[in-house]
Amino acid sequence: MAEQPPNRDDREATKERPSSPTTPRPDHEHPKGWRVQPAPDGRGMPPQKPPGLRSLGPRFIWFVVILLAINLWISSLIPSGHERIRVPYSPTFLTEVKQGNVKSISSRGETIQGEFQHEFKYPPTGKGSKVSKLFDTEVPTFANTDALTAALQAGNVQVNAKPAEAGRSFIANLLLGFGPTLLLVGLFIWFARRAARQGAGGGLMGFGRSGARRVEPSEQTVTFEDVAGIDEAKQELTEIVDFLRNPDKYRRLGGRIPRGVLLSGAPGTGKTLLARAVAGQAHAPFFSISASEFVEAIVGVGASRVRDLFKQAKEAAPAIIFIDELDAIGRARTAGSSFGGNDEREQTLNQILTEMDGFDPAIGVIVLAATNRPEILDAALLRPGRFDRRVTLQPPDAAGRRKILAVHTRSVPLAADVDLDTLAATTIGMVGADIANLVNEAALMAARREHDEVTMSDFTDALERLVLGSERKIVQTEADRERTAYHESGHALVGMLTPGADPVRKVSIIPRGPALGVTLSSPSADRFSYDIGYLLGRIKVALAGRAAERLVYGDYTTGAEADLEQLTRIARQMVGRWGMSDAIGPVAVIPRDGSGPLLPGTSEVSEETQRLIDEEVRRLVERCDEDVRRVLSANRDKLDALVRALMEHETLDEAEAYEVAGVVRPAPQAPDEQLETVARARTPE
Repeated sequence: MAEQPPNRDDREATKERPSSPTTPRPDHEHPKGWRVQPAPDGRGMPPQKPPGLRSLGPRFIWFVVILLAINLWISSLIPSGHERIRVPYSPTFLTEVKQGNVKSISSRGETIQGEFQHEFKYPPTGKGSKVSKLFDTEVPTFANTDALTAALQAGNVQVNAKPAEAGRSFIANLLLGFGPTLLLVGLFIWFARRAARQGAGGGLMGFGRSGARRVEPSEQTVTFEDVAGIDEAKQELTEIVDFLRNPDKYRRLGGRIPRGVLLSGAPGTGKTLLARAVAGQAHAPFFSISASEFVEAIVGVGASRVRDLFKQAKEAAPAIIFIDELDAIGRARTAGSSFGGNDEREQTLNQILTEMDGFDPAIGVIVLAATNRPEILDAALLRPGRFDRRVTLQPPDAAGRRKILAVHTRSVPLAADVDLDTLAATTIGMVGADIANLVNEAALMAARREHDEVTMSDFTDALERLVLGSERKIVQTEADRERTAYHESGHALVGMLTPGADPVRKVSIIPRGPALGVTLSSPSADRFSYDIGYLLGRIKVALAGRAAERLVYGDYTTGAEADLEQLTRIARQMVGRWGMSDAIGPVAVIPRDGSGPLLPGTSEVSEETQRLIDEEVRRLVERCDEDVRRVLSANRDKLDALVRALMEHETLDEAEAYEVAGVVRPAPQAPDEQLETVARARTPE
C-alpha cells in the first residue's frame, strides 16, 4: 500500500525536527513554537497532538495596528454631510438675516450653525470662494443679542438650541461605535491565547496557577549515575523509584509508599540534584517549584497555586512534585505569627497540609521537598502521612569527594599528573557544589594559560583561589610587610607547636581578598567530632597573630578582626552549646544557628546566665591567650626565622615552613591510606 503524502501541517511540523526520531526537539527551540510531545511511554498515556495554529502574538498585534489605522483613515474620508462655509457675523450674517435669506439656525454657546434659503457664495470674489446653503459663524461677546433676536423673529427664522449635526453613514457609525469594543474583545482573546501557550502562571488568566516548571520524562537526563558522594541518601530513595516504576509490587502486599520525602542538609550538598535524579531514574514527570513562588501579596493566591500544582501532578501521575526551600512557607506557626490566621503564608501552608493529607496512595504522586533548616519546620508537615520520611545529606567524606570529582571531570580533559585521590584528600569540608566550582575554576585557569589539558597545578591554584581568595596587587612598605609576616608567622608557629592542632599547609604574606596575609591549616583526614583539645588549639592559633604583634611591637592593629570573630564564635559554642564549661554545665543555652531562642531545646536565658556565659567565654579565651604568649616567648628564634623566610620568599609551603621553623613535620597520611581508612569505617563487620 502506497504511503499517503503528509499534509501541509505535518510537513511543516517535521521540517525542522532533529534527525533522531526518538529525541523530540524541545518546544522552546521549535521554530514554529509548537510543543512536540514524546510517544506513549508504556503506561497508556497517549501523546498530545501539537496545536494546529501557530503563535498569533506578533501577527495579532500588527492586525490591531492596521485595523486602527484603517479606522482613522476611513473616518477622515467619510463626509459628515455637505460642507459648510464660514461667514463673518457682521456684516454678512446680520445682512442675510435682515434680507430673509436665513432659513434656520442652531446655536451652542457662541457658535451658530444654520442654513440659507438659497445657495450662498463666500467670499463673493476670489480663488477660494465656496458655494453652499450651510454656514457657521461666531457671535462676539459684545454683540447686541436683543437686536439679533428681534431680527431673527422678523425674518421668521427657525431657531434651535442645539447645533444640527448631519448624520454619519452606516459604515462610519459601525466602525466608530463598535471599534473600541471589538478592540477590547480582541485584546482579551489575545491574552487568553497567550496564557494558554505559556501554561501555568502565564498571562492574566494564570494569576492563580502554580507556575511550576514541568519536565517530561524524555527531557530528564539526570539519573543516579550523575549523583555521587551521598550513597546513603540514594539508598533511601531507591524504593521511591522502584514504587513509581512498579507500584503493583508494593500494593499487592498492602504496602504504602511515603507520600512525602524531606531532603535536608547544608547548602550545596545536592538536594535539588538528587530530586531530579529520582525523577530521571523513575522516568516520571517532574514538577519543580520554589516555595517562595507560592506566596503573593494577595491573600489566597498561594493556596490557589498549591491546588493547581497538585491537580496537574495527579493528572500526570505517576509524577514527582519537588518544592525547593520549603522553609519559606513551612515555618512553625505560633500564636502571634499572623493576623487572625488569614495571612498568605499560613493559608498556603494549610493548603499544602490539606493536599498531602488527602492523597490517595494509589494515585502515585510523591512530594519531594528540600530545606537547609529542618528544625524550624511546622510539626504538622513532619508527621506521618505527610513528610513521613526524612533524608539528611551530609558533606561527603574523602571517598565521596573522589566520586564527585570523577563525575564533574568526565567532560574535562585531564593531564597525566592529575591525581583525583590527592585532590579528594586536600578538599576536606567541601560539598558537591564546591567541588563542581573547583573543577570549573581549574578549567578556566587552564584556558587562560592556553593549556590543552587541565593540569594538577591548575587544580591547586584554583583551590588556593577559592580557599584563600584572589591575589591583590597593592604596594606595601617594608614595615607593613614585616608586621604582616610576624602576624602570619605567629599563627603558623603556634599551629606547629600545639598538640592536636591542624597541620600548617601554607603561609603567605601576599594579600588575598580582604586579608594582607594568609595561614592555611587543614586536618589530615575528615573529622566528624571535635574534642576540647582540638577546639582549644583552634582558639590558640587564632590568637597567635595578635599575640606575636604584641610580643614584637608592644601594641595591636586591626588585622586581627577576623581572628577574634572566629575564636569568639568557637568559645561561645563550647560554653553555650556543647557543655564544655563546668560553670554552665551540660545544658544548651545558645541556639544552634544563633537566630533566636525559638528552637528545640533552647529558651530565653536569664540575665544571670547570660552574664555567666560571657564570663566563661572571657576566662576561656584569656587562658588560651596566656598559653600562646608563653609559647611565642619561648620560641622567639623560630618566629624570627619564619619572618625572615617570608620576607624573602613571600610564600612558604608545608615542608618549607616546618623546615625553617625547625619543627618536626607530622607524618602525612597518603590519600590511598585515607580512602582505605574511610572504607573500613563504613564497612560493617
